[in-house]
Amino acid sequence: MECLKEVIVSPVSATYWGIPGYVIFWVLFAVAFGLFAQRFYLLYRLMRLGKQENRFDRISERIKAMLVEVVPQWCTLKTVTRKDLAGLAHALLFWSFSLFFISYIIFIGLAGGFGLSPLIERTPFETVYFSILDIAALLVTLILIVAAIRRYVIRPPRLEPTAEAGIILVMVFSLMALHVIGVGFDHASRGVHTSWPPLGAALAGFLNQTGLSQTTLEATSRGVWWLHYLVILSFMVYIPHSKHLHILASLVNAFFKPLGQKVVLEPIPLEALEAPEGEATFGASKILDFTWKDLLDLYACAECGRCHIHCPAQLTGKTLSPREVIHHLKEHLLETGPKLLAPQAEPSSESQVDMPAKTMIGDVVTEEEIWACTTCGACQEVCPVNIEHIRKIIDLRRNLVLSQSKMPESAQVMLRNMQQRGHPWAGVQSMRLRGDWTSGLELKILAEGDNAHTLFWVGCTGALVERNVNATLSMTRVLKAAGVEFGVLGESETCCGDPARRAGYEFQFQMMAEQNIEIFKGFNIKEILTACPHCYNTIKHEYPKYGGDFKVVHYTELIADLIRQGKLKLPNELNSRLTYHDPCYLGRYNSVYHEPRRILQAIPNAKLEEMERSRDTGFCCGGGGGLMWIEEQPGTTKISQMRIEDVLKTGVETVVTACPYCLQMFEDAIEHKGVKESLKARDLVEIVDEAMKSS
Repeated sequence: MECLKEVIVSPVSATYWGIPGYVIFWVLFAVAFGLFAQRFYLLYRLMRLGKQENRFDRISERIKAMLVEVVPQWCTLKTVTRKDLAGLAHALLFWSFSLFFISYIIFIGLAGGFGLSPLIERTPFETVYFSILDIAALLVTLILIVAAIRRYVIRPPRLEPTAEAGIILVMVFSLMALHVIGVGFDHASRGVHTSWPPLGAALAGFLNQTGLSQTTLEATSRGVWWLHYLVILSFMVYIPHSKHLHILASLVNAFFKPLGQKVVLEPIPLEALEAPEGEATFGASKILDFTWKDLLDLYACAECGRCHIHCPAQLTGKTLSPREVIHHLKEHLLETGPKLLAPQAEPSSESQVDMPAKTMIGDVVTEEEIWACTTCGACQEVCPVNIEHIRKIIDLRRNLVLSQSKMPESAQVMLRNMQQRGHPWAGVQSMRLRGDWTSGLELKILAEGDNAHTLFWVGCTGALVERNVNATLSMTRVLKAAGVEFGVLGESETCCGDPARRAGYEFQFQMMAEQNIEIFKGFNIKEILTACPHCYNTIKHEYPKYGGDFKVVHYTELIADLIRQGKLKLPNELNSRLTYHDPCYLGRYNSVYHEPRRILQAIPNAKLEEMERSRDTGFCCGGGGGLMWIEEQPGTTKISQMRIEDVLKTGVETVVTACPYCLQMFEDAIEHKGVKESLKARDLVEIVDEAMKSS
């Protein structure tokens, strides 16, 4: 190495082996950036293999949402608990490394590559910034040590001790160490005696006492600078080849995340529904059947495992792991995608490409995994990078049901009931035969020619299942007591279609949605009051795509508002310890957490005890996603039984919910546990009805 005798402001200014440092700098950058760009372009082309989807609406809202998620690191901080502080560590790592990223642009790119060293280096700005970086480097190093111990020694269930993670840990540690070492040798070679930056200055003081020659110090200083530069470039090249691709993709995924509705299920176009058998593909059977946003999700996955340890199916021994589903789909995309992009490949079909005989449903994602999902949304709630797991699973179900006619036997019974009876329940027609639930009640049952501003949509479960009919009757008494004017459909009311849609039977859902919307419009309905969170979510968020725009209110929202306005009094003391279970489709899907608790707090002597898993981290009852009617995998724990264990830990006398599915699941679990004498399951409206009566 040929070194200049005069003081070199920047190592790039020197000449090495007769080659100007600037040439070496930009050649290395060009090679590294070329490799990065090549990989990035391949990943972009693979993503574009997905079907079109419009996520470019409301740009300003998306930018704001992205910045709120990423800059303050709310995406990871929202997952912090007393037992798991990893989200806080990740936030500190992000902020610290962001400072280093900025420093690379300023002190390596501008100062070194563009020759602006005289304006930037050896200035008070450099001293202050490097002092901040010293603190950040120390913090990052401590976090890396803890991260390595957790991943490779403690090994919590959600983290896989992969080689990729180890490479990244070593690379980031190297960057921290090289920063401090570089500052130390630079100061020592120039004879700088200062206390700042603290780590670099301390190292420089040590080096000055070692007796190393000026030539050695200068040469080592330049060598460390170039090594630092090479590690930065290597990091850039490696990232898009590793699972840490999420560093790039998660920012974009935050921009394209759903705004408002958390789970977006796209309708199957009517022309596809009407196509002759064999000429249309429904749902997803190959990677090309997903949208480009679904494929972007695969890149964004950090494999952090939060979805894995919060999934009720996984926690009760089922084969489903949301993390593994996304990971396996990503591997499948990277394996099959390049062949689909080959010039001889027909982009319309994977089957026409010479590729391993691997089917997406069966080999990549098993049928058992697909049918184990309750669609509770726990995976999406805790995901720090906004992956939409549920709609991928629903699309896989759609293909199984609509294209392959493959489903569990219990699902077949449910779907057949939907077709023949207009609801999913078998063996409950006796309720109809003995008389509609409205019999003997003075209710406005809508008939042809009637109009009603507010419709009380009871739902098939609330009208047909005897246990839930009791809650429905309580609801009517509460509405009457508060002076709410409403109408009901009575025997003409069918199902909202949610069970069919979650089970993948999109045909039936769309027919029922359009039929119900026509009925609502025929009675000039403006507001719909629901008792079932599944009906609430479906009519509120999914009917608008079929022309059904109505104001939809869940009864907990209405009752909480009536109590606030003084229109509903609850004078009767309850004298009971109880806990509230958040229904997934009311809580996570629609963020209705406060209203049910306000209602309970308004009841005299109702002592509310919260379960450890509550609100947005609440645990599913096991009835969503069609699993109210579909048998859980044999040999595993029932989800409802695990939830009742949470209830029993609180020592309460009553578990309260606001969902007919949850109520049934809990009553079954309570009976299975043999605790019927000490624990009761009740609908919240039943509690309100009791508290409303004068003692």
